Order: sequence, then C-alpha cells, then structure tokens
Amino acid sequence: MFRVSSNVGLLLVLLVGQVHVNTVNSCCRGRRFSTQSASNTTVDPEEVRRFQALASKWWDEQGEFAALHSLNDLRVPFIRDNLMSLHSECQPGRPLGGLKILDVGCGGGLLTEPLARLGGHVLGVDPVENSISLARLHSSSDPELGGRLRYRACTVEELLGSEEDVRGEEKEAGEGPFDAVVASEVVEHLADLETFAFCCGHLIKPGGSLFITTINKTNLSYALAIVAAEQILRIVPQGTHDWDKFISPLDLERLLEPHGFSVLTVRGMLYNPVTGSWCWSDNTEINYALHAVKSAEEPPHRQEVPEGRA
Repeated sequence: MFRVSSNVGLLLVLLVGQVHVNTVNSCCRGRRFSTQSASNTTVDPEEVRRFQALASKWWDEQGEFAALHSLNDLRVPFIRDNLMSLHSECQPGRPLGGLKILDVGCGGGLLTEPLARLGGHVLGVDPVENSISLARLHSSSDPELGGRLRYRACTVEELLGSEEDVRGEEKEAGEGPFDAVVASEVVEHLADLETFAFCCGHLIKPGGSLFITTINKTNLSYALAIVAAEQILRIVPQGTHDWDKFISPLDLERLLEPHGFSVLTVRGMLYNPVTGSWCWSDNTEINYALHAVKSAEEPPHRQEVPEGRA
C-alpha cells in the first residue's frame, strides 16, 4: 500500500508511465490510430483464457475482483439515477422496474445481480462459460431474482445475431431490444470496439441508454492502472490490462456517435488502494464512467457486422 515514505516510488511510477507514452508516441508518429480492428469479433482469445483461469474467483470479495465489488458503490447508483431521470414511470421501491437491461461482459454477475434487485429485467452475457455457470449458481440462492435475471454464454455480436433470427417472434422477458446496455470494465478487454459499438446501436431501443466504465489512455493511467495496480500493489493480476486497448472519453464519444449515440455524462473515478474504496472525481485521466443515449432514429438495418477500419 502507499505510504508517505513511498512518494519516491510513486514518482518513479509516474516517470515510467511518461517514458512509456513517449516511446509509443515516437514509434507511432505519423501512423493513424484506430480503436477498431478487422476482426469483426469483440473476443480476444488471450482475454478469454485469462478470465477463464479466474472464473471461480468472481465472488471472493477479498480476491482478484475486490476492486470490482467496491466499484458497485459508484456504478450501481450511476446507472440507477440516470435511468430514473429518463424514465418517469420508475417507482422508488423498484427504480428499474419494467426496464430491460443488458450487461455485456458480465463475468460472475457482480453488477448484474444488483441491477436485477432494483427491479430490472436483466440479461447478462459473457463469452467465458465458466463465469456464466458461476453467475447462475450464485443467483440461484436468491429467490428474489427469479424471473428477472438470466444469463447467456455468448458475445454481444452473437446475441445480436440471435435477436435478429427471432425478429417478429415472441421473446422472453429480459431479451432485446433493451432500455439500457451496460459494459462496465469491459471495453478495455475487447478485440474490436467498432463491432461493439455497432451491436450496441442495434440492441438498444431508440432513446435507450449505454453505460460504460473504463480506463482512459494517458500516461497516468499506464503508471497507476498497470505499473502500480498490477506490478507493485498487485490489486489486480499482472497482465490484466493492455494500455494499447485503453480509450479516452473523446475517442469513445467519436466511436459511438456514428451509431446514433449522444454522450450526456462523463465522470472521473478514483480508487483508493488503502481503503479499497472508490470515489467520484473531476479528473478523468485514469478511470471514468460514461452515459450515452441513443437517438430516436433507428440506425440502418443490419446487413453484416462492418469491417474494422485501419
């Protein structure tokens, strides 16, 4: 943990981050950056293998996912309050009652369950089957969640394909189109953000919400989210994050706009490794939360997932 005597170490961390960014900038000067790939899939096989190995540890509040457990103190109210501001019919006892919510990259259901407890009909999807199995097992112990919470082991693009296969047919509660899609601490692990944005644009109802929490692409985020959090403090397992996959709020907004989204809110988040708690911040250089709303006009009908742009 950080102590007063560790200021020199923290300074070295920041310097490492600056050297890293300067190296990246010098190597890539003149190249066009892109948040997309040509994969047409959001799945990175290395990421799947990494989370497969950790699948049994999702509900260990003192383990590798401890920071995600405490992040619920910010992200659950962030989602709830923004949805309540858009849906006047929400009731205080069940503020998300009647809303269909999709949790993309749900893992073991750490965020999915609280959203269902607030009254939402929630579908959690994740490509790691062991994580989905654990999520189902954990939720089965709470009868209050019955009928409002479902899980599927699939990617967001596979879900979109299945949604279109049954278009016009009767669907179960919790299936799309959705009032909100949530991707919390997910986009920094995806292989193709263009495919992700495209799918969200077709899975969300006109006027619906997209909630994202992720890590900014700055020298400070490299120093603290990777060097400090992974290599020094071991808050998360080493190798969890790849700085090249981080994305700034501005680049994320540019990615979402062509798919019919307007960003309403961006808020910075700070993690205290001593207390294990999160707080809101005006600084978005490390972690941030974003809320975007889809326009009332439907995006063009899907023909195929678009090719990534170089």
